Amino acid sequence: MTDPSHTYLVVDDDREFAAALAAALRRRGQRAVLAVDARSAEAEARAHRPDRAIVDLRLGADDGLAVVETLRRLLPEIAVVVLTGYGSIPSAVEAMRLGAVNYLTKPASADEVIDAFEDTSVSSGPHRLPTLEELEWEHIQRVLHETRGNVSEAARRLGMHRRTLQRKLARGRPDGGGT
Repeated sequence: MTDPSHTYLVVDDDREFAAALAAALRRRGQRAVLAVDARSAEAEARAHRPDRAIVDLRLGADDGLAVVETLRRLLPEIAVVVLTGYGSIPSAVEAMRLGAVNYLTKPASADEVIDAFEDTSVSSGPHRLPTLEELEWEHIQRVLHETRGNVSEAARRLGMHRRTLQRKLARGRPDGGGT
């Protein structure tokens, strides 16, 4: 069971995703507040003093890394996990440099997010960067989202045969997290 004394600040411009993640955290006995951009993230951080933050890398016109920097300046002890559907090695390195304790790619469940905060090997040892297979999976998911789940159109945009894409999707996430 997770420690119920944590307050999470969920910062994501995808309101539905943020609300679903916050609801899942609450079902696990955690407190969660939402923000959809840099300005509201700063206001919520000042008002609620969270000890953990989940920050999307891309917040519409705002930069999630700037939000990480602001949160760490306001609340030096806050633990931050950067969550994004658009991961890259340079952004992961920059997130860690700014003080994030972990970097996850979407989709990530509430349990995966909580585990990212509680995995002490991440914050105390070398930071894990996404593998090539994880980045490929992430890109496939982004293209599928853009094509509203149309596998044939996604395969065309990705430059691969439809059956190849279907096989990759059937295998699931390369880290074993499922689809």
